[in-house]
Amino acid sequence: MSEGQAGSVLLALAAAGLVLVRLRGTGVAPLRVAAVVLVAAVAALGLAAARLAAIDGGAYRGPIGRRATVTGFVVAVPRRSFGEVRVEVATPDGKLLLSAHEPVPDLPTGSEVRATGVLAEPDPYLASTLHRHGIAEALDADRVELTGGRRGGLQGLLDGIRSRAIAAVDRGLGEREAAVARGFALGEDDRIDPQTSDDFQRSGLQHHLAVSGENVLLLAILAMPLLAIAGLSLRARFVCVLALIAIYVPVCGATPSIQRAGIMGAAGVVAALAGRPRSRLYAVLLAAFVTLALNPRVEGDVGWQLSFAAVIGIFLWTHRIAALLPGGDSRGWQRALAEGAAMTIAATIATAPLMAHSFDRVSVLSLPANLVALPAVAPAMWLGMLSAAAGQFPVIATVCVPLNAAHGLVIAYIEQVAHWFAAPPWAVASVRLASWPSVIGAYAVLGTCVWLALRAAERRRDLEPGGRRLLRPRLALAAVLFAVAVLAAGPSLLRSRGAAAAGAAEFRVSILDVGQGDAILLRPPGAEPVLVDGGPPGDDLGRLLADHGVERLGAALLTHEQSDHAGGILDILGRVPIGALDYAEAGPVLLGEAVAAGTRPQRLAAGDELRFGELRLDVLWPPRNLLTEEPMDAAHLDQAGIDPNRLCLVVLAEWRHFSILLTGDAEEELAPVQPGQVDV
Repeated sequence: MSEGQAGSVLLALAAAGLVLVRLRGTGVAPLRVAAVVLVAAVAALGLAAARLAAIDGGAYRGPIGRRATVTGFVVAVPRRSFGEVRVEVATPDGKLLLSAHEPVPDLPTGSEVRATGVLAEPDPYLASTLHRHGIAEALDADRVELTGGRRGGLQGLLDGIRSRAIAAVDRGLGEREAAVARGFALGEDDRIDPQTSDDFQRSGLQHHLAVSGENVLLLAILAMPLLAIAGLSLRARFVCVLALIAIYVPVCGATPSIQRAGIMGAAGVVAALAGRPRSRLYAVLLAAFVTLALNPRVEGDVGWQLSFAAVIGIFLWTHRIAALLPGGDSRGWQRALAEGAAMTIAATIATAPLMAHSFDRVSVLSLPANLVALPAVAPAMWLGMLSAAAGQFPVIATVCVPLNAAHGLVIAYIEQVAHWFAAPPWAVASVRLASWPSVIGAYAVLGTCVWLALRAAERRRDLEPGGRRLLRPRLALAAVLFAVAVLAAGPSLLRSRGAAAAGAAEFRVSILDVGQGDAILLRPPGAEPVLVDGGPPGDDLGRLLADHGVERLGAALLTHEQSDHAGGILDILGRVPIGALDYAEAGPVLLGEAVAAGTRPQRLAAGDELRFGELRLDVLWPPRNLLTEEPMDAAHLDQAGIDPNRLCLVVLAEWRHFSILLTGDAEEELAPVQPGQVDV
């Protein structure tokens, strides 16, 4: 089932659920209820078909391989990754992905750009995401410039609010702190340096850099007392909060997770205005219906999935967990802290199986890291929001400086927490839930274990002194440990049993016989092979690849540009199609040959990650701060007094639960990496 089809079905289910919730207890005859539910589901399917047609019809479609010059508006936050910039652009002829190599100027959302390059199909690892966004083609640009134009109308008004907010949050902060502050307050994370981003990912704090329901909740908590101080009535305060949510969601990019949060927050406010009790189920179904109605393919978005998983976990478990924590039965700041910790615990548990399914890994230290960072999260977001709000009014914009001074201290604390919990080599565990049935099974086991643990803890709490202890704490601990063990070991056990029958689904590593030097061929099932180094020139690497049945490479990874590693790659450029040439340091001759052969050069550094099907390549070395400003070949590095082996790429290749460390000619004293336990 495609994403569009699955989204259409989910939209129909959400519509049916909304009708059922609304008609529950009304006394309407069951047959009439069934008829209304059926009509709602059919109407939702029709709406989904219309939306999919509109999304696909809005894609730019030009002749692949031809040069083109396009002019359009930036419609999303740019993504910058080790020398490459990708950004979505809406042109009069449709949306496309603009890809270019640094240096590229800042590309604020809503700014008009003009770019010239070659039209190409998107990289395979981006194709699904871009299809979801209504993008079918990419422009590999060699020239990108801002025209000075801006969007008009309502979107232009929101762009102006966003630009003033970014400028206000940046005021008085260093580049590093400002980049993280923008992520906390506005979801603008494109300028966060790779090392900081990696720390947040490994520690499980990455979700704070993407605007979500947490931001909407904290916005309402911040606004209500301030509006009360201003003398507004309760009803007027609710109306103002509703307006703030309506502005905040699009200003922060209107990603699926923030859309979900905004809709649920708005539903709660409207219910309060109407004086009617709020239904959590209705709010969840409404959020699902609206987001899917806007884009039925959004169900394939990881952020959307994680957002709903987190909020469902919070609804199911927060109250029960908070009641068991110190301060959960008290009032004031102690209760608030207990509920905040309970929400963190519930959301972390609820999203773990999805994290394993989507990213093949789970942060082992996510829960303690989030709990340690918890006291600073709300102040960080509130200070950023206050600064962004003050920046809208030039008369009071000067208050941004003292606000940001405090903001910087809070951000520095959270960064330090992320660094502490990301440092251990075992901070991230490789856990793979390959299929949706395995995810559903993991949720069933996890939900049962959490229920048993909570039940045991509640019974122990409620027992009178000397009473019979029906379930001891050890049982609760055993249940949690059992869940963790099943999640960690279950997938690998299932795969090991089926390995003999896997046949063509095996991952193969071939060491090609090139004499001096290296040439390692990685062949993941269902994806294009990857070549790591190519040996010396003249060893007929093309024939060796053909002997292994390889006609095309997804990428050629060059650890360092010495002849016994780079010569063979230079030989096959133009003879064997290669998707990308990945390198840390390389000279202009090799890079020029790659571009001429239609291969995309891509500079890598520690923290970068590449994916080819289920194969993941994590770059462990060199750090970006060691790389030269402009890429250099080995000879020029020697002339500059730099040992080329010090800047050799060190890569950890992982396929499911198998790992191989690829080091090139790097030596331990020059490249002090800590890959943890590896198989090869």
